[in-house]
Amino acid sequence: MALGGNPVFANNKNFKDVPATKRGHVNAGADTMSAQAQFSAQQLQELYNKPAAGPAQTGRMGYDDVIMKTVFTLTLVLVGAALGWMIPVLMWPGVIIGLVLGLVNSFKKEPSPLLILGYALFEGMFLGGISMFLEGAYPGIVVQAVLGTLSVFLVTLVLFRNAKIRATPKMTRFFIIALAGYALFSLINFGLMIFNVTNSPWGIRSMDIPGTNIPFGVVLGLFAIGLAAFSLIVDFTSIEKGVQNGLPVKYSWTAAFGLTVTLVWLYVEILRLLAILRGND
Repeated sequence: MALGGNPVFANNKNFKDVPATKRGHVNAGADTMSAQAQFSAQQLQELYNKPAAGPAQTGRMGYDDVIMKTVFTLTLVLVGAALGWMIPVLMWPGVIIGLVLGLVNSFKKEPSPLLILGYALFEGMFLGGISMFLEGAYPGIVVQAVLGTLSVFLVTLVLFRNAKIRATPKMTRFFIIALAGYALFSLINFGLMIFNVTNSPWGIRSMDIPGTNIPFGVVLGLFAIGLAAFSLIVDFTSIEKGVQNGLPVKYSWTAAFGLTVTLVWLYVEILRLLAILRGND
């Protein structure tokens, strides 16, 4: 069954489960016997003594490939963020071009390293610009947001590595519904802000919950961070399936792009939550 959530993986059939028969497991015994019949005992022993071929030798995607390409894309995000921080006006082309490239990369069947790296650079410009403005209003908020993002990522990775949580089909369906609802709310809230229906700096998010002094955005922000954290679990599960299915190494770019999209989303949600909390002091 396909794992939903991050459209980067959901729209790419290569990251789905592959039936065992398609991977050749059913006929493995017969194939092995046929191969053994063509080799002498000494030749077979020499083959068994050789180290197993790794992803680099087979041209298949491995975890190391995903890690290296993810580090590369995140480095470009940081480069773009530095540019956006120094030249805040770059935030606007960053958000527009970053959105376009994000959508293009999400729906492409074959990964394009150039487009993925372009997304990382322009998305970084957007992050740098908005981070600079919020840092000016709330000193120290950027460091807090970065530490929060890293903390959520590491905790999620540890839970996944220790098999404490997995993206089961039932949980994934719930996640897709929740994500669609959150996306709809965000679109409506953005429209209200654009047309000056609300003068609050964060729209409906800045409004207090009736009967309390707690902004609605605090509860919603925690919910969104939870969604982003589970999206990481979906990403990890999809990457695991891709490695198990023996995908070509080029798809490690798709995996790196998917992780970058989720981490950018997570950072933005944490940054916004902190800004709402600091603004409510």
